[in-house]
Amino acid sequence: MTGQAFALFDTPIGRCGIAWGESGLIGMQLPEATAVAAWARLRQRFPEAAELPPPPEIERVIDRIVALLAGGRDDLADVALDQTGVPAFNLRVYEIARAITPGLTSTYGEVARAMGEPGAARAVGKALGENPWPIVVPCHRVLAASGRMGGFTADGGPTTKARLLTLERARTSATPTLFDLEFSVAPPRAWPAG
Repeated sequence: MTGQAFALFDTPIGRCGIAWGESGLIGMQLPEATAVAAWARLRQRFPEAAELPPPPEIERVIDRIVALLAGGRDDLADVALDQTGVPAFNLRVYEIARAITPGLTSTYGEVARAMGEPGAARAVGKALGENPWPIVVPCHRVLAASGRMGGFTADGGPTTKARLLTLERARTSATPTLFDLEFSVAPPRAWPAG
């Protein structure tokens, strides 16, 4: 790969975008209200990138993202990211966020404690709001205290975050969901032979 490029692709949640360079992904774009808006956002974020068909290695990443957004369990932890210009604090936050398995969640405070900076929950939230690689760095899996959604900068805000968590069947509180009830109901007993 030479230079920077981007492409749009369809997913179960809408038209997403991906941008890449020689050292890996430089950015991801969650769906906007329209495909035109997603395209415009990518052009704004990466003005030097050319719109190109993705090379095979990026096509494989796209396929994995589409599968994840269709309910798959891929953590995408091995996808190469171009971290040029990303602050060191943010990289530490992203490393911890990438370790959160699909279907699980953490909180801003728990991420801060994992970093050894228990008072940095707000800074963690700010770093996640600046995440250039949503989905690949699963900022949607990090919640406010007590399972509240907290902020989310993608189009649709917390509603989009909740949708992503629902696709992953993530628990956001101690209250049972339909998914939990599905597995807690005792199987029917066999009818006695008559």
